[in-house]
Amino acid sequence: MQKFSLLDLSPVPEGKTVADALSHTVDLARMAERAGYHRFWLAEHHNMPGIASAATAVVIGHVAAQTTTLRVGAGGIMLPNHAPLIVAEQFGTLATLFGDRIDLGLGRAPGTDMKTARALRRHMAPEDSFPQDVQELIGYFEEPTDAGAVRAIPGSGTKVPVWILGSSLYGAQLAAYLGLPYAFASHFAPDMLGEALSVYRATFQPSAYLQRPYAMMAAGVCVAESAAEAEYLRSSQYLAFARLRTGNPGKLPRPSADVAAQIPAPVFAQVKQALSVSATGTPAMVRDQFESLIATYQPDELMVTGMIHDPAARIRSFEMAAEVLAQLQGS
Repeated sequence: MQKFSLLDLSPVPEGKTVADALSHTVDLARMAERAGYHRFWLAEHHNMPGIASAATAVVIGHVAAQTTTLRVGAGGIMLPNHAPLIVAEQFGTLATLFGDRIDLGLGRAPGTDMKTARALRRHMAPEDSFPQDVQELIGYFEEPTDAGAVRAIPGSGTKVPVWILGSSLYGAQLAAYLGLPYAFASHFAPDMLGEALSVYRATFQPSAYLQRPYAMMAAGVCVAESAAEAEYLRSSQYLAFARLRTGNPGKLPRPSADVAAQIPAPVFAQVKQALSVSATGTPAMVRDQFESLIATYQPDELMVTGMIHDPAARIRSFEMAAEVLAQLQGS
């Protein structure tokens, strides 16, 4: 593992507002910069009361303005929701304002339910144009060679780094074919992690953007002074994920000392499996769990994430995680 980074979904805790969540995101980003995290990514989700990062490019700009060295980016922008030119202009503007600190991760999923996806897109195209849209978008970041070509202004010449995100073999194959860095969403969809990384590395084609494969994996994390406290804090994420799975999304729940009693057993089993690529417990326990994940999957970069109701406990968890990850860096 060469680097470690942080994914924040800008959660809105029960009892708090969206404004509170965005303020907490800035606090977390400032801590991440101090603690040695390499990048800080935000994700596009829509129509979810518990997530405040729907206007992802706007939040990225706000975070970048409140930090100085941290790379800030999207993990990711759901490209089917947008015209590639619009995304190029948004991230070209960010790169113009903040220089080489901006990353653009692209996903193929809608990041929401189909009703909301229709509201975003106005119409649903029957064909999958994601590969073509990715290449069109990358082209807007290059210097135009055709005097009559459509240009992204700002955007042209900024060469914003583009990542392919995925949770299946599709994204791995596309990232390898285009010679782009690849990030796997193992923090909530771990089933194909090993196979996807293997396919990406085996079929990677060097490009002008990247000479050798560069793979990131994501993992949940919840660190506390005791194992019992860490499990208690993590219960909020279990509850939130279970409610999302059963069609009842809401704000990030308060933690529970008996979370199993609040989630039907079959649903809880599914939630635990979906969130199984994670590390929970004391710093020593988390170190052992991360060490095992790194040894198994050999990521070039590990991106951690976690939904904790109390903002102070969330910051402390990521601080302790950074201390552990710094020790494992280079392994």
